[in-house]
Amino acid sequence: MVRLDLDRIRGAVAAIDPVFLDSPQYDCAPLGDALGCSMTLKVETLNPVRSFKGRGTETVMASLSNGAAVVCASAGNLGQALAYSGARRGIPVTVVAGRSTNPLKVERMKALGATVRLAGEDIEDARVAAREIAESGGAYLVEDSLDLATCEGAATIGLELLEPGEDVDALVIALGGGALASGVGYVAKSLAPGVEVIAVQPEGAPAMALSWRSGRVVETETIDTIADGVAGRCPIPEVLDDLLAVLDDAALVSEDSIKAGMRLLYRHAGLVAEPSAALGVATVLEDPGRFAGRRVATIVCGSNVVSSDFERWVAA
Repeated sequence: MVRLDLDRIRGAVAAIDPVFLDSPQYDCAPLGDALGCSMTLKVETLNPVRSFKGRGTETVMASLSNGAAVVCASAGNLGQALAYSGARRGIPVTVVAGRSTNPLKVERMKALGATVRLAGEDIEDARVAAREIAESGGAYLVEDSLDLATCEGAATIGLELLEPGEDVDALVIALGGGALASGVGYVAKSLAPGVEVIAVQPEGAPAMALSWRSGRVVETETIDTIADGVAGRCPIPEVLDDLLAVLDDAALVSEDSIKAGMRLLYRHAGLVAEPSAALGVATVLEDPGRFAGRRVATIVCGSNVVSSDFERWVAA
């Protein structure tokens, strides 16, 4: 049974800072011409945290009592969003990140007011440490994707994208922990059940896609991708159950295709997209026949990328 609820998703809109709502969406004709299909972009980068995560953290924080402190594990985008939402409400925020975390994202989390602790090598190590901090200090643990409010906040993107009657044949969504894909996928299946919902992971971080394909949790030993925003090794069972109900497919794409997707978004839409935000375009690049002539939508979900990395990947 799916954990999400359309009425709760609609109700979440009132809790979210308007700066995150009504993000731009448009048919990008030059990008569509390059890809051989109609391409609608939903741009979630023009806000104080440069990603879609603020919708979820706003939904979480609105439900907390005064005097609460929160902790989360993050590769960067959730931590920035939680720091922003906490600062708005006077709620102290601690973010635990792996030592391999993008330094730009670490600095941004601190600048937004979070206390940042580095623990272990990657996001899975950070999750263990965040749980220990929450248990020992009595803080509220915001666990991305497991905390249903993060999914239902992200799902408000789907309301904006589909409730106006947008004609979409296929919706291609970045897949990490699953909040974005499960939330928007659920809204799509509720409002436009004929839309094909495809979630996408990098080949170097395929745990959730492999889990979806097998119908059970599949953990991986390593992470090897530039798309740090979707890089995990240990899927959450409850989120997998949601994804099994709302996805039509889970695709995997190469690092070269991710870089090419970033390049096309920059050249044809003028957008600086972090690697995770280019997964949808990468999917169309890898399987053009599947999408030829169709109306495709994707969410440009973040732009937190080190400028030197972006220049190197896009110039290739």
